[in-house]
Amino acid sequence: MALTNNDVFKKLRVALKLRDDDIVKILELVDFRISKSELGAFFRNEDHPKYKNCGDQILRNFLNGLVIHLRGPMPKKEPKPKSTQSTSKRKG
Repeated sequence: MALTNNDVFKKLRVALKLRDDDIVKILELVDFRISKSELGAFFRNEDHPKYKNCGDQILRNFLNGLVIHLRGPMPKKEPKPKSTQSTSKRKG
């Protein structure tokens, strides 16, 4: 049996000891808004009436936010300074 997005999400939540508040904040890091009640629907049993499938977009946004949460934001790329080496040849 293959893991569903819900299974992956649940396993990451448990392994990283994340609360619903933490997950909401992680998703906000990538400008993805979700309520705690919407989030709770992903962690319910499949036979629960309020269970909801976790789509690829939500899991992808969570993983992207998790990278920022754990590693910090990517530093801004600065343009490389032009080389100051002289092209003239030395006599010697």
